[in-house]
Amino acid sequence: MKLPIVSCAEMRRIEEATFAAGVTAERLMEEVGAHVALSLGQFPVHGGEAIVFYGKGNNGGDALVAARHLKIAGWNIVLRPLEEDRGKLSGLARKNLGALESTQSAVQFPLHKKRDRPLIIDGLLGIGAKGPLRPDVRALAREINALRAQRNALVLAVDIPTGLDAETGEADPDCVVADVTLTAGYAKKGLVADAAAQYVGRLGVIPLAAFEPHAGGDYLEETATPETLANVLPRRNFDSHKTQFGRVGIVAGSPGFTGAAILCASGALRAGAGLITLYAPGEIQEILAIKAPPEIMVRPVSSYIDVLDEKLDVLALGPGLGKEKAGAVLQLVEDFKGPMVLDADGLNIVAEHGAALLNRCAGPRLLTPHPGEMARLFPEGKEMSRYDAASQFTAKHPVTLLLKGSRTIIRERGLPASYNTTGTPAMGSGGMGDVLTGVCAALIGQHLSLYDAARLGAWVCGRAAELVTAARSEYGLTALEVAGRLPAAFGRLPMESV
Repeated sequence: MKLPIVSCAEMRRIEEATFAAGVTAERLMEEVGAHVALSLGQFPVHGGEAIVFYGKGNNGGDALVAARHLKIAGWNIVLRPLEEDRGKLSGLARKNLGALESTQSAVQFPLHKKRDRPLIIDGLLGIGAKGPLRPDVRALAREINALRAQRNALVLAVDIPTGLDAETGEADPDCVVADVTLTAGYAKKGLVADAAAQYVGRLGVIPLAAFEPHAGGDYLEETATPETLANVLPRRNFDSHKTQFGRVGIVAGSPGFTGAAILCASGALRAGAGLITLYAPGEIQEILAIKAPPEIMVRPVSSYIDVLDEKLDVLALGPGLGKEKAGAVLQLVEDFKGPMVLDADGLNIVAEHGAALLNRCAGPRLLTPHPGEMARLFPEGKEMSRYDAASQFTAKHPVTLLLKGSRTIIRERGLPASYNTTGTPAMGSGGMGDVLTGVCAALIGQHLSLYDAARLGAWVCGRAAELVTAARSEYGLTALEVAGRLPAAFGRLPMESV
């Protein structure tokens, strides 16, 4: 299944075709609102007070359906309407407000104290809203943002944060800052714009089967979600053995930077690699042998060129490597015949000697740069959007690109740009990319394409980070903790809804 990223005009066309096929707006509203409520189990808020800001139209109706389901589950619902005169609500919004008011709670959560974390649902405006916020909407948007700042409220936007342009991603000065945005059917272009990430937060796409027959067309962008990734990694046969899940080689680490090699190996280990060998020159071999998990083989090499003679299914190269052995690294990048995940100093060495090398590699290459490394690899992309830079780079070089960031993009020539949806600001610390490199290598070793390994690797690392921080703050997350929760994140994938 694919979840394309659509323009507002495309979304309207899909909706109109869906209604023409006999699906009612009321049915879709019920499905979206129920999904919003059910999805809350994935996010760090667990019952209590829900403050529901709702507008006059269908976006407000979606929020009211969600509120009804939460009330049934025992949440304390506080309503903040944009329009006090219910006669001015759309028919469906008015109907769902009445249904909410007549609903009884099966169980009531205890009233929270003032400093407890409430949930805020932003259902003020939908994707059709344009231009500056009206004064009445602006006042409520400011109230949402104040509650987020002062009470640490978790803000969930239905379809789009109020004040964000669904087409361009431009934000009003008082745009709602959402922690989570759950958008119906398909993500809209403005939600993945570079500047929109701060307002969108964690992006979830609510799958609506009724839309699928009417989406059609070839789209250049899509989202990576549980719906699209659930079947990428097949279940293992009962009679499987370790050699079927990849011989992963790792060339990483240097004096003072051995931790990067260990994190890379840990990521590969926790992502299911069958056999992992860390290749180490003499000056760090003993340190790596002591620090590495016992499942990792640490093999001394006199030169990294020796790795070319090893029997490997995939090679990860670059974390903490340094530049002293640039000649051997360049030869590995060019001559290794299998797939390779190239990161960190591996990328920097290639950048210093010219990215044209990537056009003559003996095997497929997955590059995983952060924005600084990307700027060194592709200086002409500095003034471009992330999508344009990724697209032009992969048009120029036959590689798969995983461009890291708050909205990671995976790009490969001939395939849609894929936007990752998971992650948390807590991941802004050292070593996260080293773990990701190991994860991607492990997935390639388990016979995933480089494109699918990048999509799944980014998703599962972001989800593992979310699982670690679900019961605590955004501060203090370590890359090793993320590696440790990878098995749980893989296990959650078939069960997640957004």
